[in-house]
Amino acid sequence: MKVKVISRSTDEFTRERSQDLQRVFHNFDPNLRTQEKAVEYQRALNAAKLDKIFARPFIGAMDGHIDAISSMAKNPNYLKGIFSASMDGDIRLWDIANRRTVCRFPGHQGAVRGLTASTDGSTLVSCGTDCTVRLWNVPVATIMESDNLSDCSSEPRAVYMGENAFWAVDHQWNGDLFATAGAQVDIWNHNRSQPVNSFKWGTDSVISVRFNPGEPNLLVTSASDRSIILYDLRVSSPARKLIMRTKTNSISWNPMEPMNFTAANEDCNCYSYDARKLDEAKCVHKDHVSAVMDIDFSPTGREFVTGSYDRTVRIFQYNGGHSREIYHTKRMQRVFCVKFSCDASYVISGSDDTNLRLWKAKASEQLGVLLPREQKRHEYNEALKNRYKHLPEVKRIVRHRHLPRPIYKAGVLRRVMIESERKKDQRRKAHSALGSIVTEPMRKRRIIKEVD
Repeated sequence: MKVKVISRSTDEFTRERSQDLQRVFHNFDPNLRTQEKAVEYQRALNAAKLDKIFARPFIGAMDGHIDAISSMAKNPNYLKGIFSASMDGDIRLWDIANRRTVCRFPGHQGAVRGLTASTDGSTLVSCGTDCTVRLWNVPVATIMESDNLSDCSSEPRAVYMGENAFWAVDHQWNGDLFATAGAQVDIWNHNRSQPVNSFKWGTDSVISVRFNPGEPNLLVTSASDRSIILYDLRVSSPARKLIMRTKTNSISWNPMEPMNFTAANEDCNCYSYDARKLDEAKCVHKDHVSAVMDIDFSPTGREFVTGSYDRTVRIFQYNGGHSREIYHTKRMQRVFCVKFSCDASYVISGSDDTNLRLWKAKASEQLGVLLPREQKRHEYNEALKNRYKHLPEVKRIVRHRHLPRPIYKAGVLRRVMIESERKKDQRRKAHSALGSIVTEPMRKRRIIKEVD
């Protein structure tokens, strides 16, 4: 005869400390847990509500500039450092952790339109409407960490003169070259006072330039004639040109998928393109109610942040049509530049009210060191929300955002205009000869033509 006996080891059930929880074993047999789905759904609902309760994305503002913030740049060599420039020519290096100015770079006589740092973080390049490009030495991190640091200033290492005003600058991800945008695209070397190469396609000003993170010799620009142009430094002429219906204000490459880039457009949308296939957009990102002024990808490549003329900052999934998060304050004015931090945990925005603002990338994320049990709890709640995100009640709570009244009304008006335009197209098509009117998808509708 067999006798089944429950055998338990004392070591497995004895607590090491009095604060430890008692070990409990669960039987996951669905026949014994008939309410498992209902319990999980209620937990997912509670997790979604708790996220709303603890959503405090705004961390603090960094003031010091006396004019609108025109551009920003990350310091690749120092996680807590970020550069900012204003319309009065003032350039500052900030310590994000302490929210203070570490160093100032005086010299520009007009608005600074572009900032970028070299890959090793030792050189800062700035350009502006005073027709100069200036190279600066960046203070090392050990000096920046000192507590008794006064507001130091730095002199430019080199000053290069140009014929026209500069509107943007970007540095190669790997190399000593940097590109400036203005009346034409100029390629510069750190050690030469004249451009090593120049590109021009059309007569309008180039307003933004970005080097590819995967291919150092490839760069993309946008111009005021509504064009997006791809350049290859290995050949003497531009590669491809895309003309849209409205102007593109800024462009950002996806660092994890270097063949894709996203363009921030004047028509309130962002358009993601594959550089190998420019005849249609991969995705159209909607939600802003005014022109999108700047865009920056997260280092993970899974999402990007945009700043708009409608005084809001939004975070989009790289393949999502609508924003997952919107940030705004009563005092924040038109947002001209935005950046993700190098660890993808924070977002920095620069606006017309002379302030830089620091936000959490995840609005309800708990700051500080998490205990292992806290970390597991957060991961469990995220898994629950992801599992039940399609259910109406959970979806409604997760998607809901409180908006300022002007932005809410502008959004309603924009949706009404889009819907009326769609109905008008449907009626025109219904009362026309069969096949005479072809409805184009939104991914192709905003493109006029592609030029090789």
